[in-house]
Amino acid sequence: MAPTAPAPAALLARLVAADPGRPRITVYDDTDGPTRGERIELSARVLANWVAKAGNLLQDELDAGPGTVVRLALPPHWRTLYWAFAAWSVGACVEVAGTVDDGSGADVVVTDDPARGAGAEHLVVVTLAALARQSGVEVPTGAVDEARELATHGDVLLPLDEPDPDDVALRSGGVERTFGEVVPVDATGGRVHTATADTAELLRLALTTWAGDGSLVLSRGTPDPEVLRTRLASEGVTATA
Repeated sequence: MAPTAPAPAALLARLVAADPGRPRITVYDDTDGPTRGERIELSARVLANWVAKAGNLLQDELDAGPGTVVRLALPPHWRTLYWAFAAWSVGACVEVAGTVDDGSGADVVVTDDPARGAGAEHLVVVTLAALARQSGVEVPTGAVDEARELATHGDVLLPLDEPDPDDVALRSGGVERTFGEVVPVDATGGRVHTATADTAELLRLALTTWAGDGSLVLSRGTPDPEVLRTRLASEGVTATA
């Protein structure tokens, strides 16, 4: 009998059970902006805490569950990862924003640019800065300001419903993957570095690397080559994607 792939929520639970304190995502910010120079590292336990809070917000405030489409109009970032896993944890479909640059066709849009959520039933505005307590942009009336509101939600997520394995979990670039197939069965872990600017690719790498009990190092922007060489060595990177 072929092995069965876990759903994303089960994969995260497995990481927490295996080693809750081990770093699973480390992000260096080399972008030209106010977050330049940030280094953020999340263990499985901390990641799961963020996922629980975001999942409770989706479920309790925005009525998200199986059948809901949550569009991520976000760059590759650690916040993007916990919003994706939060949506999966309540059974929603994650759609990576592509050619449609507004909120049409989505139930919930999670974005750092409110203009990309115009037309959505629900809008969550995310501030990428690590220590933000309020949005750095104007949040439209009725939208959720993640920086202000996420901390008020609980650290334990109890989904009200479970997705069917045949439900669509991830939609990107015209390709759909179900909850039964979005996590690879055969995956290689290690300490994997990426500098991808593609959000769908980051999600794929996270699912693949974590399915193999590995961890990710993400460089956002364009680091100096010598800085990057030093970084890869200090982080113990074993593979570059």
